[in-house]
Amino acid sequence: METLEKIKQQISENAIILYMKGSPKMPMCGFSAQAVQALMACGEPFAFVDVLSNPDIRAELPKFANWPTFPQLWVDGELVGGCDIVLDMAKSGELQTLIKEAAAKAKAAE
Repeated sequence: METLEKIKQQISENAIILYMKGSPKMPMCGFSAQAVQALMACGEPFAFVDVLSNPDIRAELPKFANWPTFPQLWVDGELVGGCDIVLDMAKSGELQTLIKEAAAKAKAAE
């Protein structure tokens, strides 16, 4: 499967997906660690892709998303943003609402 197709499939198959450096249990950069903490605080399961062990995705996703850095949070097929945006949304309560709604929609569709 071509890298771009793989990215599109991951985004379409996962209501909440975080492209990050490392994993939620072992983040490999401070920004990924902060984004994971904010997401985990929402209390819903989410998918993740370690861009360090997927160099093809690490190279292609910034072009596809038009977003140069990681982490990247995608919810319901839309790019939410990176670490700063995720943290700002978590502080305002917007992230929790967005994540809960996406998780509820995904459960209803199962």
